[in-house]
Amino acid sequence: MPAAQAWLLVALIVAGTVAGDTLQSFEMKRHGEIRFRSRGLGRVAANLAMKKYLILAIVCMAISFFAFMTLVSQADLSFAVPASAASFVFETILARLVLRERVDAKRWMGAALVAGGVALLAL
Repeated sequence: MPAAQAWLLVALIVAGTVAGDTLQSFEMKRHGEIRFRSRGLGRVAANLAMKKYLILAIVCMAISFFAFMTLVSQADLSFAVPASAASFVFETILARLVLRERVDAKRWMGAALVAGGVALLAL
């Protein structure tokens, strides 16, 4: 597999994962706590199926999954898994900016280390 095609798949994986996780977190925070009852499980599933951001999150995750499956079938696993870890960097940034979560220094340092590792793969 050409390097440009592999990095394009990595970008698709990262974008899909980051968008899916962010949309899922946003929708679940907006929805609030889910209470399960034995007979109300169908109602909860039906209610969640109506959440547009949750549906969009599932679509993004599916795109990411199939792009990852394509990448690992054509590229070395030792490249595919570490390169796709770039999603942690972008998720940390979006958690702070979009979801307004508190991100401590240890998490920022971890994201910086992952970014450094992905940069080394690009060399």
